Amino acid sequence: MGYSLQRSHLPLKPFSFKHTGLFPEQATNWDWFGNKIRNAGRPVKVLNLFAYTGGATLAAAAAGASVTHVDASKGMVTWAKENAVASGLGDAPIRWLVDDCVKFVEREIRRGNHYDAIIMDPPSYGRGPKGEIWKIEDCIHDLIKLCTKILSDQPLFFLINSYTTGLAPAVLTYMLSTELKKFGGHVDSQEIGLPVSSNGLILPCGASGRWEA
Repeated sequence: MGYSLQRSHLPLKPFSFKHTGLFPEQATNWDWFGNKIRNAGRPVKVLNLFAYTGGATLAAAAAGASVTHVDASKGMVTWAKENAVASGLGDAPIRWLVDDCVKFVEREIRRGNHYDAIIMDPPSYGRGPKGEIWKIEDCIHDLIKLCTKILSDQPLFFLINSYTTGLAPAVLTYMLSTELKKFGGHVDSQEIGLPVSSNGLILPCGASGRWEA
């Protein structure tokens, strides 16, 4: 079955913490990994951690991947499912899970499950379903290291998004290069942003670290 994210509908609504349910600057990453999935020439299993309202999940599924979508917020997972249905992806091969991302990865290691690609969009601070505390500065490097244990023998890509000031592109490059060294490949980390039509400049929104085979 074929899908197209170009026909997606992602309803937005404002939150008190200034989110709307979508980070449009991520479109450049969706295009990047969507092309990699379509051109892989093989089935691709993607794990999306801290998956929020599912923009990356839907982009990966539309490109032909089977996706495991994990977020600690039941409300966000429900919203992501609604986005999938609204976008014509209600029957796509997506597994929806409400879980603490670190504990989920630890269980996947024990179960021997593997993924060809990993996407993560970790918050600066958060709590899991059972009150687990997440602080990105303390936890992100260990999580990357854990995730390398569930990558397949021929991984396709690993994407980290950061909206935390201390995690600059150089830091993302260091962590990815260190932990994925055994897979070879290439790391490229850059700021991401949105174009401002009134002055032609780019409004910085965060950073992305990309490893690719």
